[in-house]
Amino acid sequence: MAPKRNAALEAMIEEATVDAYNDDEQLTGLFTMIEENVVVPFTTTALGVEVTVKKLDLTGDSIVAICARGRDRQRIDLLDLPLPTPPPDGSVWIDAYRYWAGR
Repeated sequence: MAPKRNAALEAMIEEATVDAYNDDEQLTGLFTMIEENVVVPFTTTALGVEVTVKKLDLTGDSIVAICARGRDRQRIDLLDLPLPTPPPDGSVWIDAYRYWAGR
């Protein structure tokens, strides 16, 4: 069964990837929009503990959240990161990235 279409997210993806010719360029375009629009830091829960998302980073073939708890740091793929309720401002761009990645 094909995923349900979402015109709003598709329009955002089109905006972020308008000049992109391949998946790497599309990923970079989406990362740019996420980096410009998602407000960090924000707090969420990962593996049952509260962590602070300090920044977002592009690592080759994925976008990751740099999470901190005390002095510990961990990269968590943005596709796997649970978002808090309410989500951070600009998180609709994370939704667009997840929609793009699931295509």
